[in-house]
Amino acid sequence: MDLAELTSKAAAAVAGGSDFKKKVKFDFGDIGKLLIDGVNGTATNDDAAADATISVNWDDFKKISEGALDPTMAFMQGKLKVAGDMSVAMQLQNLMKKLA
Repeated sequence: MDLAELTSKAAAAVAGGSDFKKKVKFDFGDIGKLLIDGVNGTATNDDAAADATISVNWDDFKKISEGALDPTMAFMQGKLKVAGDMSVAMQLQNLMKKLA
């Protein structure tokens, strides 16, 4: 999976409404960014304001989305960092299942 495919999956997951009603940005460093806007039901690669920004390298994100790496452990090990509203990151569990 690459960033374009992930963006497409994220857009499909939030299109037409979902339980997730916040804006979250994933920052993958040199790979790029993914902005999921649950309010408007969109996903883009824009570097815009979000309720929370999750910084994680691409390989660790793929492991998390595949279930090979627990997001809580990744956070505790410093592999995943959250800036902004931590509760937004906690709401991502159902959405992450759709991105795998």
